[in-house]
Amino acid sequence: MGPIYIMWLRQIKRYWRSKPRIIGSLAQPLLFLVALGFGFGPIFQKAGGGNYIEFLAPGIIAMSILFTAMFVGIEVIWDRQFGFLKETLVAPVSRYKIMIGRTLGGATVASMQGLIVFILSLFVGFKPANISMIIVSFVFMFLIALLFTAFGTAVASRLEDMQAFPLIINFIIMPIFFLSGALFPIEGLPKSIGFVMKLNPLSYGVDGLRGALTGNHTLGLVQDVFVLIGVTILTTIIGGYLFSKIKE
Repeated sequence: MGPIYIMWLRQIKRYWRSKPRIIGSLAQPLLFLVALGFGFGPIFQKAGGGNYIEFLAPGIIAMSILFTAMFVGIEVIWDRQFGFLKETLVAPVSRYKIMIGRTLGGATVASMQGLIVFILSLFVGFKPANISMIIVSFVFMFLIALLFTAFGTAVASRLEDMQAFPLIINFIIMPIFFLSGALFPIEGLPKSIGFVMKLNPLSYGVDGLRGALTGNHTLGLVQDVFVLIGVTILTTIIGGYLFSKIKE
């Protein structure tokens, strides 16, 4: 078996073996869906925004993928501290292939997380506008997962302190999430905020997911796809370079 497949399979096995981790990672998205969806729903509807659950659900799916994908990077630090990473790096295999395998595995895990949240959102009251576009939404889920798994791995490749990683990631995640249009529409914002949101790659993921699941999008599905693919390729190249520089 190739090194990419081995690393991909290893990440999947880690995910399914950690049942508390799976359950715990679902608590926050479910809380956001119920508390915000029903709490701000009447206000959103009175403001002419329509059904807030339908607007919110794609953003919460993207949020669950973002958090899961970024925190996959901590496994790099964990493996380094306990010597597992050294055993992998001394193998006669390209480090780029190891990094790509880990990234694909982490992206698959994060996509599964997003799929579970999508199913939960159906029980909360979310209804996709077009069943045939659900496959397109899965493509956006995987692109979001791939991008932020590569980003999390890149950050982890430069850190050795396991305690520092969650602090730095949380510092990065919160602006990315709140400035992505996941919780509120992009239209009508001050120009400065709107400009920052358009620089945020997650904005294109949320917009693509929302467009695929509800038919409502602001930036355009084609633009969403190309921006995500471009940023993902760039991030993977940078992450692969940083991962290759890890000292054994």
